[in-house]
Amino acid sequence: FSANALATRINDSTCKLLITADGGYRGSKTIDLKRIVDEALHKSPTVEKVLVVKRTHQEIEMREGRDLWLQPLLDEAPPTSRAEMMDAEDPLFILYTSGSTGKPKGMVHTTAGYMVYTAYTFKNIFQYNEGDVYWCTADIGWVTGHSYIIYGPLLNGATTVIYEGTPSYPTHSRFWEVVQKHRVNQFYTAPTAIRSLAREKIEYIQEFRLDSLKVIGSVGEPINEEAWHWYNDHVGNKRCPLVDTWWQTETGGILISPIPFVTPTKPTYASLPFPGIQPVLMDELRNEIERNQQIGHLCIRYPWPGMARTIWGDHQRFIDTYFTAFPGKYFSGDGALRDEVGYYRITGRVDDVIIVSGHNLGTAPIEDAINEHQTVAESAIVGFPHEIKGNALYGFVVLKETGLWRDRQNLMKEINQLISDQIGPIAKLDKIQFVSGLPKTRSGKIMRRILRKIAVGESDFGDITTLINPEIVEEIKKGRT
Repeated sequence: FSANALATRINDSTCKLLITADGGYRGSKTIDLKRIVDEALHKSPTVEKVLVVKRTHQEIEMREGRDLWLQPLLDEAPPTSRAEMMDAEDPLFILYTSGSTGKPKGMVHTTAGYMVYTAYTFKNIFQYNEGDVYWCTADIGWVTGHSYIIYGPLLNGATTVIYEGTPSYPTHSRFWEVVQKHRVNQFYTAPTAIRSLAREKIEYIQEFRLDSLKVIGSVGEPINEEAWHWYNDHVGNKRCPLVDTWWQTETGGILISPIPFVTPTKPTYASLPFPGIQPVLMDELRNEIERNQQIGHLCIRYPWPGMARTIWGDHQRFIDTYFTAFPGKYFSGDGALRDEVGYYRITGRVDDVIIVSGHNLGTAPIEDAINEHQTVAESAIVGFPHEIKGNALYGFVVLKETGLWRDRQNLMKEINQLISDQIGPIAKLDKIQFVSGLPKTRSGKIMRRILRKIAVGESDFGDITTLINPEIVEEIKKGRT
């Protein structure tokens, strides 16, 4: 996070105590966390004390009367403390969303409901047994880290691996080295990481023993079919159930997922709702779609324990965002396909719709078509103004092999032919830019807001430090077609 992003969240929550470290490591880089905190606190008057953990042992500024080293305080504290009695609906934490829709939303999760739901879903979806070792690779500061690194596992007495680093440092075999070293039984990661590792030499994975794995999982975004098969074949060795999980920061825990050894899996499908969850598909006229083999707006009919209760300081925004479009139901903002047997496949954000020559074009099916090309790893589509069509389509395409030297003009033609064949000529891309990566949040969401600005030549991207790869923004901007 940048100092501005941190200050925004501190001021919104009016917090008084901040815990940080002198620095942190990400790959080969050292992040000056304390310096960022100091800068943020120039704009955040509510913070009274800062507790600092020694991690990198670098020289930092300690402000007298405000900053304290944490370890001496822990050493002086009594070894046990009486638990504080809390009401079931007392706030447990405020977790800010990525800000992909503007001002960050501070989602409020409550003490009993959230913990009951994360414990319940963790135990059943990962089939955790005593003595197992579980590893979720998510950023601990985001909802997946909260729910499935900390709360869900620890409420079940699980051994949970906490990892500081990236999938590619010091080599692309880092994940598999950790799995072998700690004999990991349940492994939970994001499609972004899977696609990234699938682009590398297969030897990176073949040199390690992954036979300890029992269940593998995917989280953060819909997983495309090619990545699903690579993950299933090379990591799960075609014997581990692959749980493709769907949920959100707002839901607190997983809502739709296979149950290992119970639910037959189907590539790209999150499959069936978790027990107690009742998803419904709604059409544009707010009518419920009851038939299968239909696409609609994905809503949830009844409450569940882990759902957020409000947006901190802005309950009306909470109501307007999640409960107004389809009264009486929670609106996820996602579209979904329900197949002939009732399995759900997440099709993407329903607000990712671009009107081209009067036609409403969803970006998800266009991206699906592009991603079927044998050379394409990933893609993202945005709109840009066109004097004839109103809007035209701009495609950002990541190739599987970064050093792929082939006729780019022919590749563009092949991509547009795929789109034309599967969707129609109206969905062809006016511009295609080949990029080495897409700007993403730590939860794996593509920041389309940034891509839209690049497409129209704007450069005021706002705060991009919340991205997992902020350096990619300037690279894409320079290569704009």
